[in-house]
Amino acid sequence: MTRYHVGGKVVDTVDLLRKRHWPWRLDLWPFAIIYAVWLVSVVPSLDIGDSFIVLGGLAAVHVLVFLFTAWSVDFRCFVQYAKVNDIRHADACKITPTKFSGSKETVPLHRRKLAGSSLPSGSEEIYFDFRKQCFIYSHEKQSFCKLPYPSKETFGYYLKSTGYGTEAKIVAAAEKWGRNVFEYPQPTFQKLMKEHCMEPFFVFQIICAHVKIGNCRWIKLAGTDLLPGDLVSIGRSSGQNGEDKSVPADMLILAGNAIVNEAILTGESTPQWKVSIMGGGTEETLSARRHKSHILFGGTKILQHTPDKTFLMKTPDGGCLAVVLRTGFETTQGKLMRTILFSTERVTANSWESGLFILFLVVFAVIAAGYVLKKGLEDPTRSRYKLILSCSLIITSVIPPELPMELSIAVNTSLIALARLGVFCTEPFRIPFAGKVDICCFDKTGTLTSDDMEFSGVGGLTDSVDLETDMTKVPACTLEILASCHALVFVDSKLVGDPLEKAAIKGIEWTYKSDEKAMPKKGGGNAVQIVQRHHFASHLKRMAVVVRVQEQFFAFVKGAPETIQERLVDVPASYAKTYKRYTRQGSRVLALAFKALPDMTVSEARSLDRDMVETGLTFAGFAVFNCPIRGDSAKVLSELKGSSHDLVMITGDQALTACHVAAQVNIISKPALILGPAKNSEAYEWVSPDETEKISYRGTEVEALSESHDLCIGGDCVEMLQQTDAVLKVIPYVKVVFARVAPEQKELIMTTFKLVGRLTLMCGDGTNDVGALKQAHVGVALLNAIPPTQNGKTPSEPSSKAEAVQSAKSKKPKSAFEAAKTVSINEEGPSKSKAVAKSESASHTAGNRHLTAAEMQRQKLKKLMDEMNEDGDGRSAPIVKLGDASMASPFTAKHASVAPTTDIIRQGRSTLVTTLQMFKILGLNCLATAYVLSVMYLDGVKLGDVQATISGVFTAAFFLFISHARPLPTLSAERPHPNIFCAYVFLSLLGQFALHIFFLISSVKEAGKYMPDECIEPDSDFHPNLVNTVSYMVSMMIQVATFAVNYMGHPFNQSISENKPFRYALLAAVVFFTVITSDLFRDLNDWLKLVPMPSALRDKLLLWAFLMFLCCYAWERLLRWAFPGKMPTLKKLDRSAAAAKLDKKKLL
Repeated sequence: MTRYHVGGKVVDTVDLLRKRHWPWRLDLWPFAIIYAVWLVSVVPSLDIGDSFIVLGGLAAVHVLVFLFTAWSVDFRCFVQYAKVNDIRHADACKITPTKFSGSKETVPLHRRKLAGSSLPSGSEEIYFDFRKQCFIYSHEKQSFCKLPYPSKETFGYYLKSTGYGTEAKIVAAAEKWGRNVFEYPQPTFQKLMKEHCMEPFFVFQIICAHVKIGNCRWIKLAGTDLLPGDLVSIGRSSGQNGEDKSVPADMLILAGNAIVNEAILTGESTPQWKVSIMGGGTEETLSARRHKSHILFGGTKILQHTPDKTFLMKTPDGGCLAVVLRTGFETTQGKLMRTILFSTERVTANSWESGLFILFLVVFAVIAAGYVLKKGLEDPTRSRYKLILSCSLIITSVIPPELPMELSIAVNTSLIALARLGVFCTEPFRIPFAGKVDICCFDKTGTLTSDDMEFSGVGGLTDSVDLETDMTKVPACTLEILASCHALVFVDSKLVGDPLEKAAIKGIEWTYKSDEKAMPKKGGGNAVQIVQRHHFASHLKRMAVVVRVQEQFFAFVKGAPETIQERLVDVPASYAKTYKRYTRQGSRVLALAFKALPDMTVSEARSLDRDMVETGLTFAGFAVFNCPIRGDSAKVLSELKGSSHDLVMITGDQALTACHVAAQVNIISKPALILGPAKNSEAYEWVSPDETEKISYRGTEVEALSESHDLCIGGDCVEMLQQTDAVLKVIPYVKVVFARVAPEQKELIMTTFKLVGRLTLMCGDGTNDVGALKQAHVGVALLNAIPPTQNGKTPSEPSSKAEAVQSAKSKKPKSAFEAAKTVSINEEGPSKSKAVAKSESASHTAGNRHLTAAEMQRQKLKKLMDEMNEDGDGRSAPIVKLGDASMASPFTAKHASVAPTTDIIRQGRSTLVTTLQMFKILGLNCLATAYVLSVMYLDGVKLGDVQATISGVFTAAFFLFISHARPLPTLSAERPHPNIFCAYVFLSLLGQFALHIFFLISSVKEAGKYMPDECIEPDSDFHPNLVNTVSYMVSMMIQVATFAVNYMGHPFNQSISENKPFRYALLAAVVFFTVITSDLFRDLNDWLKLVPMPSALRDKLLLWAFLMFLCCYAWERLLRWAFPGKMPTLKKLDRSAAAAKLDKKKLL
């Protein structure tokens, strides 16, 4: 079998190859034969000069073949490798990634015999490494699959783990999984220089730390030596610089619990509780998504840990007992880094459009050069050397070597403008993509709305539709639930946790103490002591606590209303109606419930089964929270919608809440419908938010339904669409809201939009948006800094004290760990055990006798908590932090506002139209040059050196000034043309070129009437005459007219009258050519080698030039009216083929 279909999330197909021996490579032996033929046949038959001209042509072709092996993976495989059918004969393979996952690569195949392997005697394990992942060949499946890790076993399997025990097993495991490191070598200067020098444009321009069990004992090891299956003691520890060390791998806690900061993975500074798996069933299979409360993820930092002293196996340093699940790039942190590094191709100036444009010009260049060559060979007296030189000059002049420079100038101008607006870009050539964007997707929380949660009150306890905001009128049990059913924790006297839970305690005016006791600030309420927590789980959508109030035990539960409803003994009649009313208003609603427990001891209360705690509940009300919408979100999105963009919200919030917010920010403009499971049926149906309209779901009717309604679907429905292969029938038409979606579903949504031909923008603020930000054509990450001021002042200069306070309040750091935009991930160091931490603290204390180790640790932790929980002063520039979405996004805006999206699109449109007009101008100039250097050259028409210099100076000035045109402050509803190859550009080029050539030929013929007949040799030196003079003047007039006619101003950029440098340059050119045509200054014309013109000819030239300009201008305006920019239509894809592509994007 030559090709294997892997069908994974990363790899699509694998082609088996065998490297050819170097003499048999197709870029060597054929050319060796050709060179031999040249030596035997060509050299004897031609003179030495012509022979070496032929040799130069052969060498150029040889070099071009060599360069194509660097430019094209397929061509390199064809030239340097041979396909094989038997994997035993292969030594390399060509990897084709899944769609939108980067470009093809060739990688070597490796073979190894693992110690203790189950493979048959004499056989080897065959594998290859691709993008930091190992794929092994499965003889059973007859295909390649990812190297498996012990991360999906049962709880009982992990509880019986004893480590590897023998050195032989450790060696075998190390050989199989490798070291626990993030090795991504930085490219050397030589490698970068080689890549740059071999780019097509450039080539043309050149021509032109831990403890584990081993032998049943505890030993200290570096974190990089950890292996999947190791048992480790893990706790909080510090490095030599006093910084907390990161967890080195993904681990499952077997005994103990910890409080962890997962900002690097989630972007949220809220610490997370991590508990052991002791409470789960031994037959339950581990799932990283469902059981993340039991897993310590690599890269996170432990703030506090508590060992379990009752567990059978004791740790030597008081750490938590954990088993290693995954290491290196297979950890959750490694997956994030792979997404950042490999998920999409980097965009450069070498686009396929630029290549086709050059190819288009090459055709004309070859025709012109061929014409000159044919005419030259007909004359036996002409020098072959000068003839070849003339043909080479035509090709290098017609194909514009300055094209990459001109594109870079346009892009860099926008890059500087965006930087001044607080938007920073790591992939400059994505800026033109922003001008093509037709659908803008936004995260909700932290992007369209603020991160702050406000407690609004309690509802559902009476028949009143109003919320109860007076807490003295709320039942005591409801207040007790809000005060104690949470995951807040004290770390060094600092209360940290979910802002929503902190807002609830503040709103009901209770306090929570470090001894896990809650009590009212005033009044005679009872204190509530937390006995046991059952933490929130996303798949359960609820959490519970067992508490003791005056010697009586209670179970307090809170969660999603639809989840709690199923567990109530008595459901109020208005239950669903009440919570849906609040969610339709954009509020976040939590249902509260409780039940009294029988008398028992504390130990019995702590051992209660979770299902028993969370069943048979009594309703205690709804806690309602609001998340304020940012002040400028509605205005910005309204402008985007008015400028021909579809708007989409992609959020993890509940559908009704999301729809309300979407309506507030102008995303929803038509009646909304939400897709969900039908009641008492396995089918699905569309339901309006107020449930007054219901329509049965049919995949074939979604497109028609989207014309009259704005559609919303949830994450569970996305799973249903994937299972029924209906993704392409539904997602492209949901242009409004995606609710309750997971990070990988956000990525799926973006790839689906791209599959149907949409140009996407994604705006988000957290690491959960990384996949979508990387897949979008334009990813915009928001740093949670201060919002832009409306009075024109910089954010660092608030206009008043009140503004300064407000600015400070608006800044909420998403992460506690500051880092540069380029992040170093590798954590090599000593063991993560607490024993090592103690020794390091002791050595550090020796340098400072005034502080004990505990005091230093407390100060450091206090600083960390301040970063995580307190607001900044709003004056310092925001720093990109681990956990910010900016790690993966090509655009990063320092403002906590969606306003930068309009800045990016505005600059993108400006760059796009500037680039388009540059292509047109260069094309027209080059086509005219092809005619001048071929047909007119053979007639003896030439340009003097001074004339060519003046022409070049004006051209450079024009290009510089049009690239500095500023975009208009308001986005237009009219869209720019997204592509070079369209009817508008093609007809514009042909029409203007025809007018230019007609003007040039007519003028030269008219000048010829005033000249005596004389024979001018094409290879002779330049001599001024009337034909040369007229040719130069006409060429310059055409050049000025080309820039003036093709300049694209409103509605995207400044007009010619507003772009003052370009306007003055045009006026200067017109005045200059009027002066030299009128022969007002004879000395100037003599210096330019221009001869006097008869007055009749001069008047005709000026009149014809004016008419030529009017005709070109009218033709260009007619085409702009006839072919306006439009919203792209969705691609009609083959459903089965496209669905197969999307299936490969699912998680393995």
